[in-house]
Amino acid sequence: MQDTDQPLPEVPSKLRRSEQQMESAIAAAKEAAKQAGVTGTGDSEESPQLRLARRKGGAYTSFTLELEGLRSAVDVKAIEAELQSLKGVKASVVYESQTAWVTAPDDVNPDQIAEVFAAHGVKAFLTHASLRRRAERFEQQARTVAPTRKRKMPGLRRGSAQARRRREALQRDEQLARASGWLGSAALRERRDEDSTNVLFTARELLTRKRLIVSALLSLPVFLLCYIPALQFPYWQWVCATLATPVVTWGAYPFHRALAAGLRRGMSALDAASSVAVLSAYIWSLVLLCFTPAGAPGWRFAPQWLAYNYASMSSGELFLDVACGVTVFMLFGGLFIRRSRRGLLDDAASARRDYMTSVTVVRKDPATAKSVHVDIPLQEIREGDDIIVPGGYKIPVDGRVIGGAAEILPGLFSHYQGGVQQAKVNSIVHAGGLIKGGPLKIRVMKTGSQTRMAAIYRWIADATNSQNRSELLATKTASILVPWALGIAAVDFVLWWLITGNINSATASALAILAGVGPVALALSTQVAMRLGVEQTARKGMLLRDAEKIRELDEVDTVVFNRVGTLSKPDMMVATLTAADGENAELVMRVAGALSMESEHPVGKALVRASREARDSGAGGDEIPHWIEVSHPRMTESGDLVGSIEVPMKNSDGEIELRQTEAKLVRPRDLSGLPSRLATAAVGGGVPIVVSWKGKPRGVITLTYDSKDDAVDAIQQLESMDLETIMLTRDMYPVARRFADRLGMSKVLAGIALGRKAMAVRGVHTQGATVAMVGGLSVRECLRVADVGILMEPEFHLDIDEADVVLLREDVSVIPELMTLSKRVSALVDRNIWFSWAYNALVISAAVAGVLHPMAATLLTIGFTLFIEARSNAVRKF
Repeated sequence: MQDTDQPLPEVPSKLRRSEQQMESAIAAAKEAAKQAGVTGTGDSEESPQLRLARRKGGAYTSFTLELEGLRSAVDVKAIEAELQSLKGVKASVVYESQTAWVTAPDDVNPDQIAEVFAAHGVKAFLTHASLRRRAERFEQQARTVAPTRKRKMPGLRRGSAQARRRREALQRDEQLARASGWLGSAALRERRDEDSTNVLFTARELLTRKRLIVSALLSLPVFLLCYIPALQFPYWQWVCATLATPVVTWGAYPFHRALAAGLRRGMSALDAASSVAVLSAYIWSLVLLCFTPAGAPGWRFAPQWLAYNYASMSSGELFLDVACGVTVFMLFGGLFIRRSRRGLLDDAASARRDYMTSVTVVRKDPATAKSVHVDIPLQEIREGDDIIVPGGYKIPVDGRVIGGAAEILPGLFSHYQGGVQQAKVNSIVHAGGLIKGGPLKIRVMKTGSQTRMAAIYRWIADATNSQNRSELLATKTASILVPWALGIAAVDFVLWWLITGNINSATASALAILAGVGPVALALSTQVAMRLGVEQTARKGMLLRDAEKIRELDEVDTVVFNRVGTLSKPDMMVATLTAADGENAELVMRVAGALSMESEHPVGKALVRASREARDSGAGGDEIPHWIEVSHPRMTESGDLVGSIEVPMKNSDGEIELRQTEAKLVRPRDLSGLPSRLATAAVGGGVPIVVSWKGKPRGVITLTYDSKDDAVDAIQQLESMDLETIMLTRDMYPVARRFADRLGMSKVLAGIALGRKAMAVRGVHTQGATVAMVGGLSVRECLRVADVGILMEPEFHLDIDEADVVLLREDVSVIPELMTLSKRVSALVDRNIWFSWAYNALVISAAVAGVLHPMAATLLTIGFTLFIEARSNAVRKF
């Protein structure tokens, strides 16, 4: 090392001049960029927010956020309080409109705001106007480019140039915002106006009960007068037109709005055909009233249900009943469908409201150092607090019982357990459980959004919001059906008019097409069933990452089980201990226990337990060391445990002394190299473990394990579903085959070391099988390479990216339940799609043939939509 007091060598004069020239060149470049109005941020390490705050002198920015997932008004106050705890932030959350108004200092990163919402399971999105306004404030200085003299260019219009410049400025602003970093967050992104499926649903908030009731009351006299000729009085048709006007305009406004929005965005509104039918029927009726004898005081007519029986234009038929009927029944169907869609997330939101608003916490008084009981709001609970939850109340946190005993009714996401939990001291309890008896004193481990129930809630919300192949296909085809229906109706109108010369018949036939098509039923044929499928699996203790996994599970033909943790019980026991000739069996046991001390595998735990029991009983006498130290322990790529130990050995004088040597625990894949005595013991039954040191086998320990109680029935169910079952294990083939035969499994992949299990699963996949892998965290790589990775782990984990399905249950019967439910949901979805296409084809054919009245077509559409909804809701009973 050089002496720091020694003077540094002098910089050569040429180098000094080069540095000076470089500095002057950089300064000149900066000045030129400044004069040109170009700003840079590359030489500053400040965040865009700090730079903006420094430049503006601590100014504030207001912006609007649209919210998703705000399912309870109870959460509003907690979110507002947490937002306003940020320095300088003022916030107002509006539950009804699902929006938030936030004013924050410029040095507050919007990601902080989004994180507060995300902690409560709510996604926040900046509106486009807020996004642009925020981006504009990131410019470091105003553009100072001197105006240049403009030349008139032929063919260039000033208005188009200005519009182009505005568009370019907006693009630069958004690019600057993205480069600043805060826009890159997934939680704060510009909401897309256009869906990838190019379809537009009618706004649900506009389908209100008030709109339905008013429309129905106004439509009832129209129906009576149109269908009962005896009630028709002079000018009755004008009364019907007057009553129908608010129904067609105000009552059908949601459908007209969807139609206009679709035209503006170049998309297909699902209710566009219904909107066109309402407007066409109403306008055509007004034309008849104003320009034909239909407007005369004494005009009467009886409804005709077949298009070819319609009278000529001179007598005509009013379609005011069709305009009102389509509106009323569409409103009724939309409200009924929305009312019937209450699902698991709604139940979870309701369950949150059942929590007590305050809780008693036990804390030490700083003055007296004594424990005191303090009532605090639920939002102020901290990790580590000791709270008291009385009987009859739900537990608001995840924690450990430190006092009391009670029965706990399982919460919303754990009712599949089927019974009550007997909670006592040291029992782990979770949020949502209802205490029967009590009270319980609980030490808080997780609160609020960190609890298991909140994590499951977010998982299910994300899973149900994601789209899947079936939903995308159905929605896409529904969006295609709408323009096709409009086109067919137009062609049908022209052909009927040209062939029959009767414009009434042509109008009736075209209206029947528009009123009869069911794009909504086609779009909902998969959406509702898939969402309920995800929720139903969650109710049964199976969490799917998204609805697409239902389809993928339906396509699975091979289920691979990692034996440890899935098919066998977690505890193993030492069955036999066989020492080689001349070796001490107790020493073999102690060495095996010492090498397994750091292992979390059931084999290692069983060896450690047996070694301790032998040590405590004094087996082996004084010749066996009470404690064997292991240095440099490690696991090889093949999964063997290796370490340096001190074992008693005889020296040249015949005396016993401790010597350092390398020892190894091996789970053999073959019996080559073993003496006949040890080889016989290895195949005698159970899992063999070969203990060796100094390069020589010293003994074989066999361990036994029991299969889970329901494993045999579960494997038989899978086999009866024509699913091939494979067991993946490190055990030797004879041992693994005996265990698999007891369960009735098809195949066994035996002798596979931990590091090569993923390759074995990939090999099954490359043979043409669609594989579902069931295993724990020890085989995460296997879950990744399988078509569907199913995580079965005693501990609760939702942050495992390799897992497509997370099981909250440890019984093997959950696997056939999962496969059965996915197959039933997929079959129901397929039938819904076929029914929808068959219905639309039949209705359009009947309307074109002139045998379907527009009002009858309306009733058929609503009836079929409710039929599809009812079929989809049957998933709740699976």
